[in-house]
Amino acid sequence: MTQNQNSKHYDLEERTLQFAKSILGFCMGLPKTLICEEIGRQLIRAATSVGANYIEANEALGKKDFVMRIKICRKEAKECGYWLKLVEVGHPDLGKEREILLRESTELMKIFGSILTKSQ
Repeated sequence: MTQNQNSKHYDLEERTLQFAKSILGFCMGLPKTLICEEIGRQLIRAATSVGANYIEANEALGKKDFVMRIKICRKEAKECGYWLKLVEVGHPDLGKEREILLRESTELMKIFGSILTKSQ
C-alpha cells in the first residue's frame, strides 16, 4: 500500500470519528423526552459503529472479512440517516445541525458503497 492510499484510510478513520463525536454532541442537545432519548440511543449506537467497523475493516483477516465490515459501515451510516430523519418529528428547531449530520451520513454511505464496488 502506498503512502497516499494509507493516509486515505486514516483520513476516513478520522472522518468517521468526527462524525461519531458530532452525533454525540447532537444527542446531548436533544430534548429530554422519552422519544428523543430512545432515538438518541439508537443514533449513538449506529454512528459509533460506523467508525469502529471501519477500523476493523482496516485490520481485516482477509477480503471476505474486509467486505463484510465495509457493508456494516454502509448499513450503519444508512441507519443514522433513518434516526436523524425521525428525530425531526416534533423538533423542527434541530434543522440545521440535523441536516449537516444527515448529509454526512449520506456521504459516508456513498463512500462505503464505492469501496464495496471497488472491492468486489
